[in-house]
Amino acid sequence: MDKLLQGVQIRINEKLYMKDPESSGLGKKIIEFSIQLINDIGFESFTFKKLGVQIGSNESSIYRYFENKHKLLLYLTSWYWGWMEYQLVFATNNIKNPKEKLLKAIFIMTKTTKEDSDFSHINEILLNNIVINEYSKSYLTKEVDAENKEGFYAIYKRLVGRLAEMITDVDATYEYPTSLASTILENGLHQHYLKEHFPSLTDCTNKITPTQYLTHLVFNTLNSNIDE
Repeated sequence: MDKLLQGVQIRINEKLYMKDPESSGLGKKIIEFSIQLINDIGFESFTFKKLGVQIGSNESSIYRYFENKHKLLLYLTSWYWGWMEYQLVFATNNIKNPKEKLLKAIFIMTKTTKEDSDFSHINEILLNNIVINEYSKSYLTKEVDAENKEGFYAIYKRLVGRLAEMITDVDATYEYPTSLASTILENGLHQHYLKEHFPSLTDCTNKITPTQYLTHLVFNTLNSNIDE
């Protein structure tokens, strides 16, 4: 699947950038090193000035691609969710059994990223860390409603919709498939965060994964048994 994903073109909302970073070597360098720098120092401490030092370019050249660092974070997280969506589609496309499909989907959405799928300028392992630690900062803002209308969260919302359909396929009587689908995505990130920073607040450990917990939660919530 990784080799298939290497040829994937993930389409990001054009309003998130001034110039498509995929269109030039400098743009790809901005993406590559912004991921490294945000992972190293955190989004609050990240600035275009610091990024410019890292890539050996003027700060003004970065502003030709992104209006501000918030739009850059939205770009990175949108790319991540697009990458996850492609993984989900490839991994579940030929699975006919609804329970098996949902099981696979939960695994794909909540597993730890261990291997880079070899996009040349994007380290998915570091990007996964950024999404776990920083994703909420992309939407916990005063501008979220306006940004939502602009379609900035469309990929994430589409992913929730895919999961909701899979939940309904397993249990058509369940009344809250969208809420459960968004819980899988949000709580998957949250359990990884708690495991790393607040281990006393979660039962997830090196032996008990967020995937195991959420699989148990989902199938005990639905009118379906995982072993049937």
